[in-house]
Amino acid sequence: MPVITLMTDFGIKDGNTGVMKGVIWGICSTAQISDLSHLIPAQDIREAAYIFARSVPYFPKGSIHVVVVDPGVGTARRPMAAQIGDWFYVGPDNGTITGLLERAEQEGWQTMFVELKEKKYWLQTISYVFHGRDIFSPVAAHLANGVPLQDLGMPFDNPVRLKLPKPTRTDQGWRGEVTHIDHFGNISTNIRVEHLSDALQEKERILVRLSGSEINGMVNTFGERPIGELVALIGSTGNLGIAVVNGNAMQLLGTRVGDSVEVVYT
Repeated sequence: MPVITLMTDFGIKDGNTGVMKGVIWGICSTAQISDLSHLIPAQDIREAAYIFARSVPYFPKGSIHVVVVDPGVGTARRPMAAQIGDWFYVGPDNGTITGLLERAEQEGWQTMFVELKEKKYWLQTISYVFHGRDIFSPVAAHLANGVPLQDLGMPFDNPVRLKLPKPTRTDQGWRGEVTHIDHFGNISTNIRVEHLSDALQEKERILVRLSGSEINGMVNTFGERPIGELVALIGSTGNLGIAVVNGNAMQLLGTRVGDSVEVVYT
């Protein structure tokens, strides 16, 4: 059975995500639909890109990922379908694919981008403001039914990219920034395990500075420190994270996405 995921900033109150599923099942009744997230902050393309890049590789080859975080809906922005490695994307060409596309280029994965032009694969009536229902859901369903990507429209090779922040090397370690804060208030940064590399062999000598606080040493997991203590560790996605054991680091520190973080080797 084909797998289709949905990620939006719609929330779950108004029925919009349910309608998208209805459209998909009306075209491809065998589709298995996974709700990746519907709680992306409104119009937050960068957070959508972060969640998309870290999540898609855990899905089966050939799975189709519909992302509708689309503040440009109804404007000249391109509706797009794409292949990135073993997976497919359907949604606006607004930079959502940036993180996964960067990985594809590093790994040498195959990519293809198509501007959606073939209206026979859309619903008959197209609204100006709900392309998730009228364009992206039916296109995903037709892909799931075996319609080739190239039949959906016009190929192009210049998808929109976000300027995602990169950490920089310093004399004493690394300087980066906060890229994501999760449901628990755990803070994730763009400094990754590969940046810290050999320094992780001596975690006790790593100093992390964020929002006016310093954390001396890193841990492997939350339970290594008492409840309420601020800790630094490598999270499940390989990024340096800051958390409060059984607490909320964002509330404690007042941290926001974009805040600076520094790692110092002592």
